[in-house]
Parts: sequence; C-alpha cells; structure tokens
Amino acid sequence: MTVTVFITFFIQTVLRGNIMKAKLLPAMISIVLAGGMGAAQADVQVMGHIDTAIVSFDDGTSGPGSDDVVFNCTTCSVGFKGSEDLGNGLKAIFKLDWQYDIHERNRASDGDNSLFDRDQWLGLKGGFGQVRVGTISTGYKSHGAKLDPLYRTSLQGRDHGLQSSFHTGANEELRGRATNTVRYDSPSFNGLKVVGHYTLDSDETDGEDEDPFGIGASYKNGGIYVFADYLDNNQGSADPDGELSAWKIGGKYTLNNFAVMGQYEAVDDGSSSDPTLWHIGGSYTMGNNMIYAAFGQADEDSPGVDELDAWTIAAMHSLSKRTKVYAGFNNEETNNTDDTDTFALGVKHKF
Repeated sequence: MTVTVFITFFIQTVLRGNIMKAKLLPAMISIVLAGGMGAAQADVQVMGHIDTAIVSFDDGTSGPGSDDVVFNCTTCSVGFKGSEDLGNGLKAIFKLDWQYDIHERNRASDGDNSLFDRDQWLGLKGGFGQVRVGTISTGYKSHGAKLDPLYRTSLQGRDHGLQSSFHTGANEELRGRATNTVRYDSPSFNGLKVVGHYTLDSDETDGEDEDPFGIGASYKNGGIYVFADYLDNNQGSADPDGELSAWKIGGKYTLNNFAVMGQYEAVDDGSSSDPTLWHIGGSYTMGNNMIYAAFGQADEDSPGVDELDAWTIAAMHSLSKRTKVYAGFNNEETNNTDDTDTFALGVKHKF
C-alpha cells in the first residue's frame, strides 16, 4: 500500500463519517511505517499530539456542573505532513491534521464523529517564502502560541483568561484557524518575517461579500522575539454583524535559563468601550524542569463583565524531547464575583 493510497483512503473515510473503517487507522499506519514509504515516494510523515490530564475545577457556585474532576484531552491530533522537491528550489508542501479525544468514544448513532479537521492545506515553498491554501492557523494565533509554554495542554493560556478568543476555534470570522483561506509567509530577512492571510466567503447566499484578513510581522534575534498583528472581518457598517477588528503586540526575551513574555490585545467592536486583554509571564528552566507563572487582565470582556483577572502557576518536567509531565493551577476572577479555580495534572506526548 503506497502512502498516496493510504492518505486518500483515510481522507475519504473521515469525510464520509465511516467510523468502522476509521478504526483501521492504527493498523494502516503500521503498514505504512513498515514498508509503504519507498525511496520513490514524496517525503510524508505521520505526526500527532496527545495531551491527557486529570482536571479539577470549581467555579465557586453551587449546583450541578459547578465543580468536578474529569479527564481532559486537549487538542489531541493525528495527521500527515510532507513535501515534494519540484526542482529549482521549489517544493510542494501539505498538511492534513485531525483532532480527536482519547477519553470520549465515538457514538455513530448520535452523529458524534470522533475526528474533525484542524489545519489542512496545500501550498508551495521556495525562495519567495511559502503560500498555502485551505484551513490554516492565522499569524495572530501562531505568534501567540510561541509565548505559552503550556500551549496545547489543559492549562493553556487561551483557555484560561490570558489570551483572547482570536487564538481559538475555526471559521471565517476571526478565529484562530481560518477556513477558505490563503496564507503567505515571507522568508526571513535577517530575523524579520511577514505573514498575511485572506479569507473568501464560502456562502454566496448569506448576503455578505466581505472577506476577513490579517497581517502581521515578527522579529527574532538571539533571545529576542517580538511581533505585531492585525485582524479585520472586513464588514461595513451596513452588515448586521458589524465591523470587528483587533490588534496586538507581544514578545519574549530569553536570557540563559530565564524567560519573560507577554502581549497586549485591543479589540474594536463598534462599542463605546472596546475590550482589551493583556498578560505577562515568566519561566525558569533547570535542566529538564521548567517553572512558569503568568498574570493577565481583561477590561470590558463581555456585557455585564467589566474586568477579568487570571493567573497561572505551573511546573513541567521533560521525560524526553517528545514526552513531558506537568502540574499547575489557574484562577479566573471577574468583578461580578465569578471565581473559577482549575488544577491539572497531565502528560503531553508528540510524535
């Protein structure tokens, strides 16, 4: 079985929602790894991420759902990425990534699919940089992810008051992953990179003809990493959803075993008091161990909430380059007395 046949079969299986065939995935991966990748094939890699944690939360209220201890699988995924050398410095590149939950079994009778798509794109890479088309993480999200040592764990900042919703989700309206999108990443100019994306409307019947977009830039030199980003849903005042835009600046500075990081976000939603969100954090690494603490604050976060304070403290130990264990605590408190505590103990593995 060739890699191409395997990938084609897997994609068709997921798209059709044929769960019985999807359960053949582990066996088929074994076939590919055992002998499917010949020298004549393009460079294709099986990749994945598993984060599983025991999570205890308490929102400070009483009643059902106010507190519990659960298992959580944070953005667990499996997929493929690869490239083909086209000559003259040009490569075809692709990524096909699906998310799953190791704790929740699929219930086909309920229409609950166990796999759903993440980044899935096709592109070209060369001296000009790279251009990709499909469903793609935005530069806004990508830059913020590099600040969070707990990214894709049960304590990641975008889920616990340290980063905005523009770092999460997937759709056409300014979320972390943009559908129906083309994204350009420039080559590095002495550490400076530029990124931009443009999203097309997938529904010609919804009365909208605006196309969201985003631009950003980052600079890295030694222990210095800084960035700036802008997002816009490109909708005029006549649109029922209204104009929405956001911008942010941020960065990280690393000196030996110490690192400090933070970012500031501002949103223009057409209201008289536009939301802002900022956070600052620091980490210290000792051999295979890392400790991390961060504090963030949001103003005018949502109707009826004027202020949100959040802080996280955590420790992580690297068992290997691909496997880590971590434990930590997060607190989110608003001025309307909502107070949520989250404790997590987890394991993260990449392959």
